Amino acid sequence: MEGQIIKIKSNTHDVFSDGKVYSCIPRGKFRKDKILPRVGDYVIFDQEKLVITEILKRKNSFTRPLVSNIDQAFLITSLKDPDFSLNLLDRFLTLMELHNVKSIICLTKTDLISKEEYKSIRKTLEYYQKLGYDILTNLDIEELKAIIKDKTNVFVGQTGAGKSTLLNKLNPSWNLLTGEISKALGRGRHTTRNVELYLFLNGKVLDTPGFSALNFNDYSKEEIKKAFPEFQKYSCPFKDCSHTKEQECEIRKKVASKEILETRYNNYLKFYEEAK
Repeated sequence: MEGQIIKIKSNTHDVFSDGKVYSCIPRGKFRKDKILPRVGDYVIFDQEKLVITEILKRKNSFTRPLVSNIDQAFLITSLKDPDFSLNLLDRFLTLMELHNVKSIICLTKTDLISKEEYKSIRKTLEYYQKLGYDILTNLDIEELKAIIKDKTNVFVGQTGAGKSTLLNKLNPSWNLLTGEISKALGRGRHTTRNVELYLFLNGKVLDTPGFSALNFNDYSKEEIKKAFPEFQKYSCPFKDCSHTKEQECEIRKKVASKEILETRYNNYLKFYEEAK
């Protein structure tokens, strides 16, 4: 049978298939071949022997946390306490682009800033909408549920941005889930809690201590270039143009003419320098 790993605890792997959860162990050959199953993996398993026999090809995979096959990421973006940060937003967007994960920007704490500040932020975010990113707030519960449906989702954002509060709004019965997250945040450090996929609206929501790899020194400079979708619309005279200092660079011209957002381009320069 085919199923998806939704939880791993020690050597026990919970596989969800056809509305049921099967507690399986991976075949011994995986360890010999240094194959490490991940939460999110689609697998073939023997429902009689309860053994995972094959891990199917992954559409994407992360190492911190150790998860795979994420369809969508909800980027929980606080406007106050912690303050709105375009650098952090671009970091999350770039990380998800590198893994072929669709990003949805979700604004929180909109009531803690003035109408003028909110209007200014929304004006800036119009650029991101033109790039194809959906932008919602934590009050748009029905819209969020519609997007979550049938997908494997993750909620990411800095500590205090309101992830646990939003999860609790989406499904009040997740008291245990959000309680654990709140408790973990209260201790002020990452915990070794198990990563787990929770079934919700015919889809799944990933509960994890967080995506800790927000620097790009594990990626190539070429990968960082490709993670900025707006760059793909323009052709530079030089095929290997880095878009950093070349005189005839089309991207730099578009920044100067304000067709490309300057703050985003400056963040690109920082990420490019971080890359190997």
